[in-house]
Amino acid sequence: MHAITIPEPGGPEALVWAEVPDPVPGEGEVLVDVAASAVNRADLLQRQGFYEPPAGASPYPGLECSGRIAALGPGVSGWVVGDEVCALLAGGGYAEKVAVPVGQLLPVPQGLDLVTVAALPEVTATVWSNMFMIAHLRPGETVLIHGGASGVGTMAIQLAKAVGARVAVTAGTPEKLERCAELGADILIDYRQQDFVDELRKATQGDGADVILDIVGAKYLDRNVRALAVNGRLAVIGLQGGVKGELNLATLLGKRAAVTATSLRGRPLGEKASIVAAVREHVWPLIEGGRIRPVVDRELPLREAAEGHRVLESGTHVGKVLLRTD
Repeated sequence: MHAITIPEPGGPEALVWAEVPDPVPGEGEVLVDVAASAVNRADLLQRQGFYEPPAGASPYPGLECSGRIAALGPGVSGWVVGDEVCALLAGGGYAEKVAVPVGQLLPVPQGLDLVTVAALPEVTATVWSNMFMIAHLRPGETVLIHGGASGVGTMAIQLAKAVGARVAVTAGTPEKLERCAELGADILIDYRQQDFVDELRKATQGDGADVILDIVGAKYLDRNVRALAVNGRLAVIGLQGGVKGELNLATLLGKRAAVTATSLRGRPLGEKASIVAAVREHVWPLIEGGRIRPVVDRELPLREAAEGHRVLESGTHVGKVLLRTD
């Protein structure tokens, strides 16, 4: 098969289309003929040499894929060769074939084609596990979503609205904020021109956000805590703004608030399987009912993965950038 490899860390040009050995499904795994993958921030970090795959994972980038089951490994039941699926991966999506633990498979939702569904596994698992399983967003609460026009952001807006929450977002251009509004965002904050703490307080009569979903990290840590409501929950899922920040514990104590930080890629298989099962139970019906849809900025051939990385680094996209194998 062919895959996108990274012989040496570097810029987008470090991604090399090469012939590599086919993967072999092990115990509890299936082999998937990949139809499409998607570009995620973690892929950019891996290309730069800052984010090695977990032990035992494929060395190739790609944290999600869609495709058809080509073979079943030992001990697999409930799936058959030819099933159309999408999957959460620890790596290997940028390839023509990938071995997937069976607990990380999802069926293709009715109404979506096999390429578009590649936009779903990583964002749905990330948003559902953090915003609902950890931060416990409830109907009537206010959630602040940083990077509202990102792949995670566009999914988080829709899921929050689906459960009856009020949604505030930050984005860097009026055009991106407009797209967020089209998805259901109620409070639109241009982070280049406005202070999100002040704007959120104005919009909530001084209360702040019950939940904050943050992709920035250290740069926003103090401001995020100040933006929280009493009993608020801050979920940090990205480090685009650095890894070390100061936390005012007095402010946190005064608000009886909580800060969590999680990653998805390195979790044990059992935890990933539980998250994927929850996504299938709670999110898939919303997709099949037309209440939630993947937002795709563009599709590119997998051979042109470097261009996909350039698009993500430019920050001009809204939603997901997909990579097709055809």
